[in-house]
Amino acid sequence: MEPLREYFLILLSTPVYIVIIGIEILLSNYSHKKIYGWKDTTRNIYLMLLNSGVDILFRTVYLVILDYFYDRHLVSFGNVITYWLLLLLLEDFLYYWLHRFDHEIRFFWAVHVTHHSSEHMNFTVGFRSSVFQPLYRFVYFIPLALLGFKPLDILFLYSATQIWGILVHTELIKKMGWLENILVTPSHHRVHHASNPKYLDKNMGMFLIIWDKMFGTFQPELPAEHYQPIKYGLTQPLTRKTPLHIVFHEWKAIWQDLHRNDVTWKQKVAYLFGPPGWSHDGSRHTSEELRQQENPLYNSNNRDVENRRDINVALPPTGKESKSIPLIPPGSMYRATE
Repeated sequence: MEPLREYFLILLSTPVYIVIIGIEILLSNYSHKKIYGWKDTTRNIYLMLLNSGVDILFRTVYLVILDYFYDRHLVSFGNVITYWLLLLLLEDFLYYWLHRFDHEIRFFWAVHVTHHSSEHMNFTVGFRSSVFQPLYRFVYFIPLALLGFKPLDILFLYSATQIWGILVHTELIKKMGWLENILVTPSHHRVHHASNPKYLDKNMGMFLIIWDKMFGTFQPELPAEHYQPIKYGLTQPLTRKTPLHIVFHEWKAIWQDLHRNDVTWKQKVAYLFGPPGWSHDGSRHTSEELRQQENPLYNSNNRDVENRRDINVALPPTGKESKSIPLIPPGSMYRATE
């Protein structure tokens, strides 16, 4: 029965997805907002199918590995409620670090970048999966098996929390009251998908936002009149959106950096395992460097955004490529610089 639970979850959640996506399309058309693009939605489905295929092909391998560690588990649970609550808490904690390293280490960013390459924010973007993540995601869950959590339970709860992770990909839900303090909400996740410098690499949690608040990666969504309207996608959109380019473009860029003749071996290692945007000559910039360039006088002191002056900063190219990003004073109209 245990192996079937995940499939029952899929059967139960699929009609929900269909209904809410239909409602989102109707409401966006009614309000004349371009939330969906059919080509982009097709790409989301394509990436979901690729990810599912990799997961299915590799599942036996990672289940065997997790079973190996579970057979040597160090803890046993007598209370079923404690078991499931602890599994939820610990798995979400480990996922936070998986997600954070996917953003902070270029090798893993090359896998995860596919999820961030959409310039839309809607429920189908939640299906825009990191294609090759199943090849290493299980490594983060090995401690759970050692702590006495069954591998099939680990996979089941991951699938269950992923449902919430999909539902937060929307612009239709603004704020969720007191839940904003505990859960990852659509508002939090809009920040995560934004390419505005202040929002880069923020709000990494899937279900609980408490980890971001504990480890310094939390950023609330700010009113557009106090900062900028959210811009989704990569800081420089993909020039080509062919099926292969979407998946492999960052790997191609890494390959080119590793085969440069003007860098040392140490610098090549940094190009592979350093933060996205790192460069040996300063020609590209990391997310943190982009935040400093956006407003160096403000960012160093972390003052409130309402104290900013009206300036435009032209940002150089980066691994999460950038365009000129305008800074907006309170009450002014948004002025994009092209």
